[in-house]
Amino acid sequence: MTRMAIKRLFDLLAAGAGLLLLAPLLLAIALWIKVDSPGPVLFRQVRVGRHGLPFEIYKFRTMAERPDSGRQITVGRDPRVTRAGHFLRHYKLDELPQLLNVLEGTMSLVGPRPEVPRYVECYPPAVRNTVLSVAPGVTDLAAILYRDESAILGQAADPERAYIENILPVKLEYYQRYVRERSFWLDLRIIFRTLAAILR
Repeated sequence: MTRMAIKRLFDLLAAGAGLLLLAPLLLAIALWIKVDSPGPVLFRQVRVGRHGLPFEIYKFRTMAERPDSGRQITVGRDPRVTRAGHFLRHYKLDELPQLLNVLEGTMSLVGPRPEVPRYVECYPPAVRNTVLSVAPGVTDLAAILYRDESAILGQAADPERAYIENILPVKLEYYQRYVRERSFWLDLRIIFRTLAAILR
């Protein structure tokens, strides 16, 4: 069995088991979101996946439905974030619906985090080819490092510029490192490090 086949089998088994075990929690979160603010339970957004193909990423909705500000990053105490949304974001529970993306095959449990098209356009061509050669992931080393990214950007005079010039290049280094060193055991280590970071 090839490395890719092993990774896909693990993704299917882990995501399927996760959805079954977490079903009561997922239902409770969905009800909380509906009670907390008007709007859909799930938030869908176009991201760039493997080989540059667009797909819809799933998250629990954490923001009130308001006109689009044009900004695609969340900064500091963003007034759009709901009461439930603050809790879900803090514990990364808003990311749980991405297990559905994993079952669909548009994402993997571990891999470079998928970006929106406007930020992928900022990737240098060689870096873009490398990063997009693998399926995007629910978590990776950069996601652990920048777990408090919103708070960091909240301190910047120009959050959009700070993200593109300061944070994105570091993320791309981690993404390329993952592509070069990826293995089943590395995926397991990243998953456990992610869980540990959330619990801390």
